[in-house]
Amino acid sequence: MNIGVIIPLLVFLVAIFLVGFWASRHVRSTDSFLQEYFLGGRELGGFILAMTMIATYGSASSFIGGPGVAYTQGLGWVLLAMSQLVTGYFVLMVLGKKFAIVARQYKAVTLIDFLKERYQSKWVVLLSALSIIIFLFASMAAQWVGGARLIESLTGLSYGTALFIFAASVLVYVIIGGFRAVAVTDAVQGVIMFVGTLILLIAVIIAGGGIGNIITDLRTENPGLVSPYGFDGGLSPLYVSSFWILVGVGVVGLPQVTVRAMSYKNSRAMHRAIIIGTFVVGFIMLGMHLIGVFARPILPGIEVGDKVMPLIAMEVLPPWLAGVVLAAPMAAIMSTVDSLLLLVSSAVVKDVYLNYIKPDASEGTVKKLSLGVTAVLGILVCLMALSPPDLIIWLNLFSFGGLEAAFIWPVVLGLYWSRGNKHGAIASMITGVVSYILFYTYYPNAFGMNTVIMPIILSFAAYMLISMLTAGTAQKDMGQTA
Repeated sequence: MNIGVIIPLLVFLVAIFLVGFWASRHVRSTDSFLQEYFLGGRELGGFILAMTMIATYGSASSFIGGPGVAYTQGLGWVLLAMSQLVTGYFVLMVLGKKFAIVARQYKAVTLIDFLKERYQSKWVVLLSALSIIIFLFASMAAQWVGGARLIESLTGLSYGTALFIFAASVLVYVIIGGFRAVAVTDAVQGVIMFVGTLILLIAVIIAGGGIGNIITDLRTENPGLVSPYGFDGGLSPLYVSSFWILVGVGVVGLPQVTVRAMSYKNSRAMHRAIIIGTFVVGFIMLGMHLIGVFARPILPGIEVGDKVMPLIAMEVLPPWLAGVVLAAPMAAIMSTVDSLLLLVSSAVVKDVYLNYIKPDASEGTVKKLSLGVTAVLGILVCLMALSPPDLIIWLNLFSFGGLEAAFIWPVVLGLYWSRGNKHGAIASMITGVVSYILFYTYYPNAFGMNTVIMPIILSFAAYMLISMLTAGTAQKDMGQTA
């Protein structure tokens, strides 16, 4: 057990807990528990908005799984990963002011609130909640695994013990602090991610004898490691391009990201977030995946890709600095987990219980249920994570694809196309989710593209076709988004 590495991480965790306790004062004193606990009172400024989007999106997949795949695939995976550069820009530009204005008009606290008011359909709400619960469970399990892998690598503890420590740490501060705790800690964690990436990238380049020397070593081992097609030529141009849909354009359909687009104060905050977010996401994604590739000549033969990041940090940095730097992936994982926990909790409490089970529930009952559901969800995900996959990135990308197939068209077309109706939204969601699961199970990477592409195309066709066919019978159900 490396005490020099562990102490900075413990200091980081203590700081996170203090933020959670600070935020809990707002939760206790607010007149609107739901607005505060799940949306932070819609008071996010530009910097915090950018950082909370980055920290939520930059997860265990980006900081643990991504570098692990880059270690295997080479520079081709770095090219693929850079499709994430447009994430913050695209989400805020597509949804932007219109989404925030409409969400305020609807008094929407969650994405499902928006869909409920827009389509006036019980089935849209229930399908949305079910999609969030199913696919975000997979994503949360990936984060739990990533956090446990990190602690396991640093401490030498068993995987199960490391998983328990990580889960307990996250649950405590999410349960007590809600969205405001998540947003403020995301801002801190976003800064840590940026600085940690910079320090580790420089250290890895120095340890490898410079970029030229590292590239030479990679080319000597396998020329495919420095080609855009991957170590075995498997990264075709069509496959790489399709990732621009999955982790670039399609991110507009991820509930954990879109909820950020309804939480900022004003348009000035949104514009600042676009600039800051695009720069920081670009740097972090480039830096972390380059670290994964450059680690190969320095530490050859790593069998579990998810251990590349912690092992290379401890190899090239002094223990105390490795602890500080490894707070970056810990920050990324924790910030994603906390956001997903709140999102699934809000789907259960706000979107199902309050809408269809007990609409007249008291504020006290809602508080207790929200905290209880968050805790139970965390425990269930922890149990799921006891049997981890070899590379968590695939679990995370499965979750991304399922959520995008379900939500992208009901959100985007519901916002901008007045003829879209509940029948089109239901058809789109069912078509997207069912086709995604079928393609993922029986025909992954159909036509040489990522699995999500065909379901997104089919769900778009279903939305347009069914909305137009039912236009005459659904006039009274249309929401006004203008």
